[in-house]
Amino acid sequence: MDGQLNHAPCGFLTLSEKGKIVSINQTLLSILDYHMDQLNGKSINSILSVPSQMFYQFYFVPLLKVKGKIEELYISLESSSKREIPVIVNAVQQTLNGETVTNCILFPIRQRSEYENELLIAKKNAEAALVEKHQANEALERALTKLKHKQEKLLELYEQTSRELELARTIQKTSLTKPILTNDIQIEAFHQASSELSGDIYGFYQIDKHRYGVILLDVMGHGISSALITMSLHSLFQRLISFGMNTKTVMKELDDHLHNLFQDYEEVRHYCTAIYLLIDTKKQEIEYCNAGHPPAFWQDLQRNQQELGATNVPIGMFEEVDYNNKTISYSPGDRLLLYTDGVGEPLGTGHLATLLSESTTSPLVQLKENITDSIATQGNSHQQDDDQCFILIELK
Repeated sequence: MDGQLNHAPCGFLTLSEKGKIVSINQTLLSILDYHMDQLNGKSINSILSVPSQMFYQFYFVPLLKVKGKIEELYISLESSSKREIPVIVNAVQQTLNGETVTNCILFPIRQRSEYENELLIAKKNAEAALVEKHQANEALERALTKLKHKQEKLLELYEQTSRELELARTIQKTSLTKPILTNDIQIEAFHQASSELSGDIYGFYQIDKHRYGVILLDVMGHGISSALITMSLHSLFQRLISFGMNTKTVMKELDDHLHNLFQDYEEVRHYCTAIYLLIDTKKQEIEYCNAGHPPAFWQDLQRNQQELGATNVPIGMFEEVDYNNKTISYSPGDRLLLYTDGVGEPLGTGHLATLLSESTTSPLVQLKENITDSIATQGNSHQQDDDQCFILIELK
């Protein structure tokens, strides 16, 4: 299981078609006070309370077969010490390698349920006291005080959720690669989410002594759903690039992954634009594949600019797409600028081209600062409603 998913701020569980536990993340194991070897291959009933076992058999399974997914379903888990743990479950069925599995996300709501129940009781007490206010002024005051106390507790829970979102944001940012500076190449990047979590993600890696892989993706939308998809794609493209796969293969594998992810759920399908460069500093060549992404700028020392435009449709949009790539030769001193819509649309491609042209003799970090300053200036006059990301490359 991916390390970040393994320690996500929610439980994650994969079940076989017969209800056997295929995988479970560490977060849920900690909540249940189990070890992986105690639950692997066991029936889901081993962690369900008795009423929930019946509920699972007579409602959960039939509903999943009919709709293929379940949203916000309340059930009770049972820890190793027989402690009951109420949770909200979201689940989807997925077919992988010919086998049907069910992926479940579980959010413990023990505290929330207790506080909500107590709030309802306090509210009923307050209403009863109002009807008999002449006889029960003191009881009304106590109920209102209790209500205020519970509201404070709910506020604390809200703040806790905010902290967990911030943790998820930190995890996402740590997956972004650090700048590269060698005798052959320099790579800098900028990334800023429009909310707690981002649908933009990038990565650049040194494959061997002379080859570097640079990828930039923009998943449709932004927020939690897009961020989950980017993290799913991240582990895949990191592995493919590290193996030195060519640009067409990388795009095809990412495309297949998205289609498999949403195979039975067209209503929630997401697509993703992406551009991947495979740079060979020995041959001084760049192989690139652009899947519906904004065109990258390529500029030489004489300030001549070309655009590396789209060679294919976005990944995840159509099935059985044959991805095409192109190869260009470069000279020492050439620069490239890759960016997402969150940068290109508010600033305009003309402004980006001008910034690149005016900074030909400036260090790459200065060009990065010029672009981020322009983004900040634009941000003062327009509300940021999209993630912002760009990559700068100087070929030495």
